[in-house]
Amino acid sequence: MADKKTISLVLGSGGARGYAHIGVIEELLKHGYDIRSVSGSSMGALIGGLYACGKLDAYKEWVLGLDLIDVAKLVDFSFTGTGIIQGEKVFDVIEEMVGGVHIEELPIAFTAVATDLIRQKEVWLQKGRLIDAIRASIAIPSIFTPKQLGERHLVDGGVLNPLPIAPTIADDTQLTIAVNLSANISKKYQIDVPRKEQEKASGMQEVFLQMAKKTEELFAREKTDRFDEMDMFDIMGRTIDIMQNAIMESKMAGYAPDMIIGVPNNACGFYEFNKAYELIELGRLIAREHLEENRDETV
Repeated sequence: MADKKTISLVLGSGGARGYAHIGVIEELLKHGYDIRSVSGSSMGALIGGLYACGKLDAYKEWVLGLDLIDVAKLVDFSFTGTGIIQGEKVFDVIEEMVGGVHIEELPIAFTAVATDLIRQKEVWLQKGRLIDAIRASIAIPSIFTPKQLGERHLVDGGVLNPLPIAPTIADDTQLTIAVNLSANISKKYQIDVPRKEQEKASGMQEVFLQMAKKTEELFAREKTDRFDEMDMFDIMGRTIDIMQNAIMESKMAGYAPDMIIGVPNNACGFYEFNKAYELIELGRLIAREHLEENRDETV
């Protein structure tokens, strides 16, 4: 690509599938795209914010380096009834990476989308501490406790806008590329996962299974397509996917991106955060496919 194509990147929500965003970003950069702005919900806000402040490589290294003992230490159960996990230990690590940087100081435009739980409104976080914006956007209902900013109690941006294209509409870029983590795609992708990574993922799954009864299935169950094998968490995860797809279709009727990179909603369960390596590689593979298929339109 002779001249870098400037893009606005929209990163959707989707739980553990959000690791695929890392592979997508790496592939976009490899193909010579110049990311000028990022808008994200939930895991999209986390990965997008880390990229915007230049810490995505550090985060990827940290995630891939986690073992079962590390994971056990990071899970801080909440006893408030507003979420199973407080999330403070995880976000302490992330805050060490990003520091006290404010969104206004970032080299590219960034928007983290959250949901005001009380006022039932979509909130665009475009100033203030980056770590606070990320923490608010990724407060997955029932998992992480809500984040209070001022008088607002904020939860996952994916509740009202799982693929936040609107914040990029005014961007002075050549293309808008959106990454949908809940695509209804039947194609099966074969990812070659090294034995070491397989063992690590399996080991972390065992830790989750040995934890408190209320979280074992939430984090460790494989996604199933058979109703008679589903439990309440399988149903909850699927319900989230259905709601987000309906909202996404409505939102995109008004704001359509130039390209949508779709990650299958059955790539993994919503809560299978032990599959980082596999999902990063999946994101890379799918992005490469889309870029090659749309080569004539994007060069």
